[in-house]
Amino acid sequence: MISQLFILSARGDHLIYKDLRGEESKDVVDLFYQKVRSLPRDQAPVVMVDECSFHQSVKLDQFESDRILRVIPPQGELTLMQYSLSDDLPVPLPFRLFPTVDKDTDSNRLMVYLKLRCDLSPKSQALNVTVHLPVPKGTTSLSQELSSPDQHAELDSVTRSVHWTIPRFHGGSQLSALFKLEVPGLSVSSLLELGPVCMQFELPMATCSGLLVRFLRVSTVHSPLPHRWVRYVTHSDSYVIRL
Repeated sequence: MISQLFILSARGDHLIYKDLRGEESKDVVDLFYQKVRSLPRDQAPVVMVDECSFHQSVKLDQFESDRILRVIPPQGELTLMQYSLSDDLPVPLPFRLFPTVDKDTDSNRLMVYLKLRCDLSPKSQALNVTVHLPVPKGTTSLSQELSSPDQHAELDSVTRSVHWTIPRFHGGSQLSALFKLEVPGLSVSSLLELGPVCMQFELPMATCSGLLVRFLRVSTVHSPLPHRWVRYVTHSDSYVIRL
């Protein structure tokens, strides 16, 4: 079960927009960013209506009464169900970011302190976490202080952003990074070019939708019986947090 999570959040805990989909599509990502760009900073959008659709091979005669899906799958891979959930999520958001920004116009230095908390269960973890922080144009150099040695950060001059990479992030833990940016001609307007933060990550064996496979039964006239295996994955490349 693969879920795609889209989040727009202000500083700390203030959630502005959310969308959770059981599908993977570039068109969905583009639509999310179009919605984000159209949202005023001080206004939340209307809650979207949930949507659900099934593959044509799915039999729904027991779905309304027992929530059972019967399917005779064709050869190859298929998407059994696609869904969209934009109401309150049944579980806490996996990450919260608490930023602090200080500027020193005398030395043309901008200091950004990011405290990132993983609110997953202590038995869970996030993999391949990347934090992208857009920085003011003209930023010439980056110095950094990271809270653990397995992290890595670099300044990308092409995209004008800092990439903070965390290979493994355990639930219930907290990491931090201090980025010192050299910005010639630093001014108040330079701060408007800072952020928002965009995160990418994968949550193995985790679902934010609350949807679970209670049982899986395979019926076949052939032997041996196929191996039954259920895997949950939640991933996001559109987890946006304003500074």
